[in-house]
Amino acid sequence: MKKIIKIFFNFIFLWIITFAAEAENKILSKGKGDAKVVVKVFSSLTCPACANWHSKIFYQMKKDFIDEGLVKFEHHPFPLDLAALNAEIILRCHVDNNKRFELLSKIYEKQSIWAVGSDINKINDSIKKIGSQVGLGGGEMDRCLENDKSQDEILNQRIEAQKKYKIEATPTVIINEKKYTGKVEYFKFRKEIEKNLVKNGLFKWNLK
Repeated sequence: MKKIIKIFFNFIFLWIITFAAEAENKILSKGKGDAKVVVKVFSSLTCPACANWHSKIFYQMKKDFIDEGLVKFEHHPFPLDLAALNAEIILRCHVDNNKRFELLSKIYEKQSIWAVGSDINKINDSIKKIGSQVGLGGGEMDRCLENDKSQDEILNQRIEAQKKYKIEATPTVIINEKKYTGKVEYFKFRKEIEKNLVKNGLFKWNLK
C-alpha cells in the first residue's frame, strides 16, 4: 500500500512539474534566454493602454536593448474579458515564435477594429481574420478555441500572476521582478532599463 501511495504522489509531482514547464514554454518571449535584465509585461489584449505600451515602448526597447542581447522581453497574458482570453488563445495557437510576435503586433494594431461590440462570435471571427494573415488556418484556430487546456493554462497564469505581483491594472510592467511605476514614456523607461544593466555590470552610460 505504501508503495502505491508513493507512486501516486510521484506521479502527481511529475504532472505538476510538467504542467508548469509547458505553461512556461508557452510564454511569448523575445531576446536572449540568459539576459541579465528581464522585462515582463502583463497585458490584456483588449486593453488600449497595453496596445499603447506596445507601440510606444516595445519597438524602441527591441531596437535599443533586445536586439543587442541585453534584455529579454516576455508577454504574459492577463485577460480582463472573454475577448482578450480568446485573442490569447489564438496567439498561442501559432507555434512559431516570430509569427506569434507578428500576430501580437497585428492584434494590438487592429484592436479598435476587432475588440468592439458584445457579440463574442463576431469578435472571434475578427480575431481569426487577423490570425489568417500570419498563416493560421480557420480550422486550426477553431480547434485552439475549443481546447479547454489552453484556456485553463492562460487563466491559471493570470491567477498566479495576481498572487505574485498583486496586479491592479494592465499593463503591469516588471523589470527584474520589480514593478515599474513610471509613465508610459520611453525616455523614463529606458533609464530604468539602464539602471538595471549597470547593476549587472553590462552598462556604463552616464545616467544623469
